[in-house]
Amino acid sequence: MAWFKRKDKGIQTPTEAKKDTPKGLWYKTPSGKVIDTEELKRNLYVSPEDGYHVRIGSKEYFELLFDDNEFEELNSKITAKDPLKFEDTKKYPDRLKAAQEKTKLKDAVRTAVGKSLGKDIVIAAMDFSFIGGSMGSVVGEKIARAIDYSIQNNIPFLMISKSGGARMMEASLSLMQLVKTSAKLAQLADAKIPYISLCTDPTTGGTTASFAMLGDINIAEPNALIAFAGPRVVRDTTGKDLPEGFQRSEFVLEHGFLDGIYERKDLKKQINLYIDLIQNQPVRA
Repeated sequence: MAWFKRKDKGIQTPTEAKKDTPKGLWYKTPSGKVIDTEELKRNLYVSPEDGYHVRIGSKEYFELLFDDNEFEELNSKITAKDPLKFEDTKKYPDRLKAAQEKTKLKDAVRTAVGKSLGKDIVIAAMDFSFIGGSMGSVVGEKIARAIDYSIQNNIPFLMISKSGGARMMEASLSLMQLVKTSAKLAQLADAKIPYISLCTDPTTGGTTASFAMLGDINIAEPNALIAFAGPRVVRDTTGKDLPEGFQRSEFVLEHGFLDGIYERKDLKKQINLYIDLIQNQPVRA
């Protein structure tokens, strides 16, 4: 039985041969449910244990909504400048560069055109991973240009909001994007082109005060935070306890600010159903 006896004392495995458990094999939801990340990905980043919708970005939404993930990205090379010479703990250009290197994105929104259930659609999808999905001049400009593309080509427009609000490093220039995008959406409405607004977690601040709530149809994912000022700010300001689920999509729907809440697996079908109904076209299967 010599194979049960260690001849040499101590661990003999060389460092380069040691195997660590890879990071990211499991995801823990806020309710404490643990799920395999590969299973989570197969389930569109929704926990099958409790239905929690994990935050995803433009890449995942494009994969979900465009047929065969085929699309043409619009205005992909626009980047922000620093006209205010803003600096807090670091200079704004340095913060932008760090965000671009970390996320591989140019800014907090991507816009694209492609087919969804066989018909053209323009989609603008925000990325929370880029400086909290904050709305700066690039975000406003790319959304405005995407709306222009919709008008010029008579294509329905979908906005997927996921934002912490206006980008403080651009101050008033950021706030101007509320007016800019709202004016463009008025032009889209005049052209009688459908606009569907999808609010995801979180949709707050200037995005909520402008394009996120201006859809012909406003919908959301389950349990998404949708607000102007967040619950903590409201609680501190009013000094009162807030209702359970305050400012979550179910609460917002109950109070008349949303038209529907849909799970991620149903988004493609529901968005295109609304477009068909608005345009009085045969409903696609």
